[in-house]
Amino acid sequence: MSENSGHHGPNESLTALSIGAIGVVFGDIGTSPLYALKESFIGHHPLVVDRLHMFGVISLMFWTMMLIVTIKYVFIILRADNNGEGGSLALLALIGRTIGKNRWTPLIAMLGVVATALFYGDAIITPAVSVLSAVEGLTVVNPGFGRFVLPIAVVILIALFSVQSHGTATMGRFFGPIMIVYFLTLAVLGVSSILQAPEVIAALSPHHAANFFMANPKLAFLALGSVVLAVTGAEALYADMGHFGRKAISISWLYVAFPCLLLNYLGQASLVLRNPEAIGNPFFFMAPDWARLPLVALATMATVIASQAVISGAFSVSHQAVQLGFLPRLKILHTSAKAAGQIYVPLINWGLLVMVILLVFGFRSSGNLAAAYGIAVTGTMVITACLLGVLTFTVWKWHPAVAGAVTLGLLFIDGLYFASNVTKIPDGGWFPLLVAAVIFTLMTTWATGRQLVRARLQEDSIPVDVFLKSVGERVSRVAGTSVFLASTTDGVPPGLLHNLKHNHILHDRVVILTVANKGIPHVAPEERCEVEDLGMGFYRLVLRYGFMDEADIPAALAAEDRAGGPFKPMETSYFLSRQTLIASSRPGMAIWREKLFASMVRNAQSAMEFFKLPTNRVIELGSQLEI
Repeated sequence: MSENSGHHGPNESLTALSIGAIGVVFGDIGTSPLYALKESFIGHHPLVVDRLHMFGVISLMFWTMMLIVTIKYVFIILRADNNGEGGSLALLALIGRTIGKNRWTPLIAMLGVVATALFYGDAIITPAVSVLSAVEGLTVVNPGFGRFVLPIAVVILIALFSVQSHGTATMGRFFGPIMIVYFLTLAVLGVSSILQAPEVIAALSPHHAANFFMANPKLAFLALGSVVLAVTGAEALYADMGHFGRKAISISWLYVAFPCLLLNYLGQASLVLRNPEAIGNPFFFMAPDWARLPLVALATMATVIASQAVISGAFSVSHQAVQLGFLPRLKILHTSAKAAGQIYVPLINWGLLVMVILLVFGFRSSGNLAAAYGIAVTGTMVITACLLGVLTFTVWKWHPAVAGAVTLGLLFIDGLYFASNVTKIPDGGWFPLLVAAVIFTLMTTWATGRQLVRARLQEDSIPVDVFLKSVGERVSRVAGTSVFLASTTDGVPPGLLHNLKHNHILHDRVVILTVANKGIPHVAPEERCEVEDLGMGFYRLVLRYGFMDEADIPAALAAEDRAGGPFKPMETSYFLSRQTLIASSRPGMAIWREKLFASMVRNAQSAMEFFKLPTNRVIELGSQLEI
């Protein structure tokens, strides 16, 4: 896959892709200067504002960005593409496709699901903390504006989520230029402050971080929980790889985002060393009085863009989870006729909005939210390091010594940051863990429940050859085609048996259709359909889709003529089986999880809508099933 491939199309230039990446990929990490340094000194584990601590924190921030973002993500993880796509689920699918099923498969799958669950916690916190931190700049312009911060933040957030159904194509064209202006502003503010105390540049030396730890190991360890806020959003580099390509993301980070962020942090350090009282909000205090209100407006736009990126990411992750069998069918709307990756998921959108608003009113300030922020980010980073270890050993087949050294090194660094954030659980870190626990329970319940249903259906299934022998010529046939959806490629689907039992007829052509999801982003059209002639007018079709593809059964059948000729829309009927699930004491899941699964099944989008089946050609056949 070429670097320029992906949802933006292969014809876009590297420059255009790089500008787009600045607007979408680096929105989250780009807004970190609004709160990262401030929280390191006045957060839940405050530090004395002096040269030792300031140089130590800046040194930690620089080497954190260098080790975690530049080396771990840009130089290593961005090479782990699943046919151009990135993210935890794409990485999980890549590993699973390579190693197949073995004793480690359940554990690896569990890690991928945990990382995805943590992402949803991050997706709730990012809009809240980002927008709040920007609007709080009003208190620097005028302390009397403090009472307007919460209402303004809530209005901005409601407006942001309300426009999601219109798609991001129009807004997206402005994201890149706005974020370029924002990053350049970061650099200009930083340089102007550095020039007043250039000795602050020496803080980049790693020995200042070491001095900080030697002077007070406990305080330095606790400070890591706030320092890591400088790299929130690093996962976006990998998750958005399918949209922009590895090269564009690498260029945008190395030549724009990283230097501008570094200059701004150095500028903030210079200001605070000269004026310790500025630690209350060093980002806005760096600007002259006349520029602070415009800076609040620019920062707010940047935080909206950062929030937009994580909301779009939540839609994309949800789509992948549905396709890979970790979430029930959701209503997914495409907001662009050209870009397949631009989707809107109403349930996820409004669910996120409700949680974000509750979070804003519950925590009330970016400082309080910062305590909740780090644990989801660092937890995902630890899991990514674990999956990277599996990748280097089994897929890339590095020398064991090299793979082991890289994996252990990254796990040690990420583990330190995660351990530091664990100390913030009582102060707010419990929230993303609670969200992740709920999402993890839903995902694992759905995946396990589907396996149980398939197993129960398989118990009552009849082999096709036995069915055909028993049916023979004794059943009346009528003109037309019937398509019976089946969850597996073995046996006769229950819908076919129920139809025959009640109606005592079959169509001239009977198609047993199974939709299979592959562990790749996209399946080529020529590989979409597999056809097997079972005899006596019966055919088995398997339609294969990737986890980024949209399943459209009528469109796939319209392109197929190997199963007894072309499919005529007005002569084709679709038969769906709808099971009413009954929780029982049979081995499987706990009763409460079986009831939860049954509820998820009832509330899932219907197969008719999900597979784009024509409403006037669908027959649903119901039955009860104990799980």
